[in-house]
Amino acid sequence: MTSLPSNPATLPVLRGGMVGMGMIFDETYAPFFEAAGHGLYDAATGAFRVELAGAATRTGDRTAAYVHRRGLTGFGNHIGENAVGDLLASGIDFLCVASPDDKHFAAAKQGIEAGHHVIIEKPSVLSLAELDQLVALAKEKDVLAKVVYHKLLDPDHKRLRTLVADGVLSHVNNGYCSLLEPKSISGSQFAAWITGRNPGTYVAVHYLKLIDFTFGGRLKSVQCTGQRGLVGPKNGPTWDSTQLRLVYEYESGREAAFDIHTSWVTPDNFPGYVEQEVQFRFDNGVWNGHSRKRGVELTVEGRTPHELKNTINNHYNASFLEPWGERSRRGYGIEVIERFAREVAYVELGGDGNGRSARLAEMAARDYNDLSADRQVVAAVEAMEAILAKAAAGEPNAVVEVNGRSGGLALYLPGKSEPEMLYQGTV
Repeated sequence: MTSLPSNPATLPVLRGGMVGMGMIFDETYAPFFEAAGHGLYDAATGAFRVELAGAATRTGDRTAAYVHRRGLTGFGNHIGENAVGDLLASGIDFLCVASPDDKHFAAAKQGIEAGHHVIIEKPSVLSLAELDQLVALAKEKDVLAKVVYHKLLDPDHKRLRTLVADGVLSHVNNGYCSLLEPKSISGSQFAAWITGRNPGTYVAVHYLKLIDFTFGGRLKSVQCTGQRGLVGPKNGPTWDSTQLRLVYEYESGREAAFDIHTSWVTPDNFPGYVEQEVQFRFDNGVWNGHSRKRGVELTVEGRTPHELKNTINNHYNASFLEPWGERSRRGYGIEVIERFAREVAYVELGGDGNGRSARLAEMAARDYNDLSADRQVVAAVEAMEAILAKAAAGEPNAVVEVNGRSGGLALYLPGKSEPEMLYQGTV
């Protein structure tokens, strides 16, 4: 069994940079970097450590608070119009993009153009044209371009995929997924950027990837509707909740329909901070998963259900006092960031320079997180955004066909025979 050196400062180091220091940073990136600074070990690379060198944000306020809280020195707090450029020039090895979803593309493009590995929070980008650019750039610059889908590492979802891959569950017929978040998400934490956005793009994308990665198949069509009037005006472009439907076709010629319902206006005193539920029906079985029913129930006088929730997901990210006295933060939300760091380390530290291209290709082939494998998910996001935009403009009930009679992504409106082409190429 290999142990880490007693002095982590002697280890090879990978320096990371953050774009965005919001809630997702606090819950996943911060605990990862804080633990990885003491060192990681991988059989393919040996021991190495990872440090967070700086961040690029709009105001720098949250970064300054984090630096003060951690007592950090030499940390780059980059703000202003060239914040990302300044961060990239500070000497980092990889870039983490956790800004609002409509800002992902610009930051990721800068990072890849500068020759850095990049990992992007879901959704990676909002259009196939943007995805095409990033994938091509990553290939040109010989870097990894990855996206975070932490729900793929949820133990329940990994077990589901195992049963499908092993043929225990045969041919999915249909599915239903639901994710509800409290009003505090849309009303305060995301208030600065939520105008014109929707919870489908923000969280339905997790289930898009779960469906696409677990069951395979070819995306055929996308439909979406939703509700407005709480987060923004009832006739405006900001959505309270969305109901998305996808139809997939499989090699057998059979189809499956998937419905994904999302909302960020659930009452704040709801017992579960996030309500997550999935059901998939197969030829020979049914899979039911529920985040609250699988977990624990907690009541603390004066603290639940606001400061602490009655039902908590200890699988995603939680603080633990280990039996041996050590305090840790762990869970699949953190594990997925560590997997990316190990992939970067394998490329850069896993052998001599002559083998780097082969190591890079090996890591890029991992279809659970590589941008090149994200086409159908991004296609569904682009279709959903376009359908909702049409509805906000007074043209509801659009349907997007994928690689259909008109090719690419074709948006059809009721009463119109000719589609609007969102994407000309093959998805």
